[in-house]
Parts: sequence; C-alpha cells; structure tokens
Amino acid sequence: MASAGLLAVTCSAPVNIAVIKYWGKRDEELILPINSSLSVTLHQDQLKTTTTAAISRDFTKDRIWLNGHEEDVRHPRLQACLKEIRRLAQNRRSTGEEDSPSDSHTYKVHVASVNNFPTAAGLASSAAGYACLAYTLARAYGVDNDLSEVARRGSGSACRSLYGGFVEWQMGERSDGRDSIARQVAPESHWPELRILILVVNAEKKQTGSTVGMQTSVETSALLRFRAESVVPARMAEMVRCVRERDFPGFGQLTMKDSNQFHATCLDTFPPISYLNDTSRRIMQLVHRFNAHHGDTQVAYSFDAGPNAVIFTLEHTLPEFLAAVMHIFPPEANGDKFLRGLPVKPVLLSDDLKAALGAEPSPGAVKYIISTQAGPGPQTLNNPEEHLLGPDGLPKSVQ
Repeated sequence: MASAGLLAVTCSAPVNIAVIKYWGKRDEELILPINSSLSVTLHQDQLKTTTTAAISRDFTKDRIWLNGHEEDVRHPRLQACLKEIRRLAQNRRSTGEEDSPSDSHTYKVHVASVNNFPTAAGLASSAAGYACLAYTLARAYGVDNDLSEVARRGSGSACRSLYGGFVEWQMGERSDGRDSIARQVAPESHWPELRILILVVNAEKKQTGSTVGMQTSVETSALLRFRAESVVPARMAEMVRCVRERDFPGFGQLTMKDSNQFHATCLDTFPPISYLNDTSRRIMQLVHRFNAHHGDTQVAYSFDAGPNAVIFTLEHTLPEFLAAVMHIFPPEANGDKFLRGLPVKPVLLSDDLKAALGAEPSPGAVKYIISTQAGPGPQTLNNPEEHLLGPDGLPKSVQ
C-alpha cells in the first residue's frame, strides 16, 4: 500500500581517496581531525553509493537498509546525521524559507543505500555512504546548508565526498567544529590526463576498523602527533601546489611518502596495526622499480586502511603500467573480468622493463582492477525508476 504524501529522493555520491591522509581525531563525538587532509574524488561511473530517502507523515519509525539488509537505525553516527539534518530543516521552516509542510522535519524517514564496490574493505565506503546520506536527506527535508558538518558526523572523510575533483578538509580550530569543513581545491576537469587504478587485493572486511584504529593511534603513537603538528601542514601546502600546477612527479612522490608515513604511524601504534599484506608491499616495489627504470616518477601508490592499492598515473603511462601489473600479478581465472571500468589496452612490455621488474609472477594475488579517473561530487537522480524504495517506502527487492 502506498504511503500518502510520501516524498522520495534518490542521489549518488562518490568515493574519495586521500593523498594527504586523515588519521586521528581531536574530538571523537564531533569527529574533528588532528590534521587537515586532501583527497581525489573518484568517478561515480566506477565507484559510488546510491541512496534513496523517503519521508512521510505515515511512517511510524525511522528505518534503514544497507545493501539489501535492514540495519539498526539507532547507530550513534546515523542518529547524529539525522538529528543535525532535522535541526537545519526546522530552522529553515521556522524562518519561513520553505514551502513544504511546517512539521515535515518531524516526519520519519526510510533510507535504502547500496554500494557498487566492496564495503568496509579499505575503499572509503563509509565516506561515500555518509556523504550520500547527508546529501539525500538534505534534499528530502529541504535543507540547502553546507553539509560538511552533517557528513563529517557520520564519517570524517565523508565531507570530502561532497565535492568533485580535488578536495581539502580543513581541520579547523574551533571547539564546536564549525570551521572543520571541506572545500574544493580544483574541479575534476582541472587535470583530465590523471588516471587511477584500484588494485583489489582483498575485498573482505578489514580486521581493524578505521574508527578503532585511529583512536588507538591517537592514544599510543608519538609519531602520529609529530606527523600532525610538524609534517602535514607543509605537505598540505605542497600538495595544493602540485595539484594546481599539475606537477605529477611532485604529486606522486608526496602521495607515496604520505601513504608510507600513515602506515608507519599504524605500526607505531600499540598494539601495532598492519593494514598492508605481502601483495601490498609487492605492489609498492613494482611501482618503485617501474619509476626507477624510467628515471622519473611516472606512477604513484596510496593505501588507505586496507591492503588495496590506489595507483595514480597519467593517461600516456597507463597502458604500460597496466601491462607491468598484469605481468607480475596475472589474473588467475577471471581474465575477462580482471579489468573493470574505463577500458585500457595494455601494451607489450620491453625485455628491459621485464628484467627491471625482477619478480616472479603471482597469479591471483590481485583479484581484479578498477580503472577510473577523477569525477564529480554528489548527483540527484531524477528518474523514479532509480528509486531504491517503492511507493510503500520499502525496498523494491522486498515488496
């Protein structure tokens, strides 16, 4: 049975990958970082979260479904997002800025959300998920404020997924977090030659979640404090310069150094945290040997809190590096599905480069590769067929 007065909105939001990492909070409740960070937004054609939010005066309680399974809506971070959106909606309507019913901020909401990539595997699923939630709820409740705080309360790095291209999350200084916001450094069109490969080593849920991991690092790692106070500020300024000038060697070296230092702080945590595995380290070695062979930084890696590698390179280098990856990590059984996303045709490797790579092949060590590029921020999907909820407010798959 359809719900009277149901308003449904469907939006999508992207994954972002930090090239200057966020790790550690100065306020656990407000999710305020101990350092600023900078990320690249990945294209939604390859990686995205899609969310439908439906509000109705007939709903008796809030409900949420993630990837087809109903979840506990009482999760503190989810509640923090809902509370803030409803507060902003109430403020708008109390000042007469909204034409919808004056009490719609009190309506319960049903939410359905799906990812088209592995969840909780170190591919920034929570960033895309909470950015999409904040963006979709804002449109359902008629809120047009800056959504950095709403998204950040769900997952810190989610505020960076509110924008396309290259995005800075400013740590801020205020205790209430109002100046801890995301801003776009450059749009996705700024560096059209930039290409990104995601080498999926393990798509399973990671053993140590980011929230627990970074809290332990803040409590026990002296290196983390040094990094936040003495290293990151200069790196942020340099990374902004590299992006604006499209300086790939500078961008690539800084990206790798910051990734390495992030994982060093994880090892400096007590007990130590190790998100990388042997294949991750072999990918790092492959990148360095490839660059050494060419005498220049043509490829860069970055690893978030998981073993999967994010590779940055330029369009003209991509075919040769992809061939190098497939030489060292050939597909085991899924050759036709090994490369997903943007098409790339590998070239033949020279004997000199094969010798420089110098490692025995490891079939199946890389499960598959996603080829993508920088992309836009959240989008509103206007086709009703794309709604994940039906006219009764329930997921279409369970009606």
